[in-house]
Amino acid sequence: MPFPRRRLRWVGSAVLLVAALGFGACWIAGTESASPAPKRIGAPPADLPLEAITIPSGSGSRLAAWFIPGEPHQGAVLLLHGIRANRLEMLGRARFFHGLGLAVLLFDFQAHGESPGDYISFGWLEAKDARAAFDFLRRKAAGEKVGVDGLSLGGASAVLADPPLEADAMVLEAVFGSFDMAVGNRMAVRFGPIGRYLVPLLTWQVRPRLGFDPAVLAPAARIDRVHAPLLLIAGDADQLASLDEARLLYANATAPKELWIVPGAHHQDFHRSAREEFERRVGEFFKARLRQ
Repeated sequence: MPFPRRRLRWVGSAVLLVAALGFGACWIAGTESASPAPKRIGAPPADLPLEAITIPSGSGSRLAAWFIPGEPHQGAVLLLHGIRANRLEMLGRARFFHGLGLAVLLFDFQAHGESPGDYISFGWLEAKDARAAFDFLRRKAAGEKVGVDGLSLGGASAVLADPPLEADAMVLEAVFGSFDMAVGNRMAVRFGPIGRYLVPLLTWQVRPRLGFDPAVLAPAARIDRVHAPLLLIAGDADQLASLDEARLLYANATAPKELWIVPGAHHQDFHRSAREEFERRVGEFFKARLRQ
């Protein structure tokens, strides 16, 4: 028996209302995700011989940074924090690497911490920051081998840098495979399985709002451009950068490469949650490749 016209109109109106609400929610989510994450960092910690510096970047920002000198011939390491964080997130690693004799550079990505910026770009502009900071460290620690340790957005930005970072060793922690995957994971966590159907409503916003094609934000497709020994770290309970994505990154990377899967770890700071094992594995990885 066919529906009465009134009921059909009601169903059509309900569908349009749900679609409008979904679009509105995704637009708001997109705005919140890309909004800057400024934070006043304050005075450098007194227990480290930090030098406060500013690094001009191709992103258009001037990156607020701290440099810690190291011992001769021990190497240097660039630390790249995660999304909506800042250089304070990497202080524990900075103290550890400084204790090994490494020179250390940690900074705030554009639109994070004390580095100015109009919006977070999920790796597009941040890759330019990674490039600028890496080049600065090469000059500042002239003659030293340089490693990179990037967490989440930081790791993705290291992979997406163009031209690729000429690192002597690279640690990538909890890195997403692609922008679509990252958005899908977050929507699924928030809304359940139906959330993945909302992904196009978020990803289409990137080009008109931020001015670039989000398809370029695909670390798994670009990791083969990185010609440095790699240590990839992933949590087997990570819902935001899944274990499958870590295995895809590992499969696409060039040798030499290692994959360390942290049991029970979510999308978190592995140095805090698995400190002893992190310092053993990452410390040995960098010492073997950065010391002269």
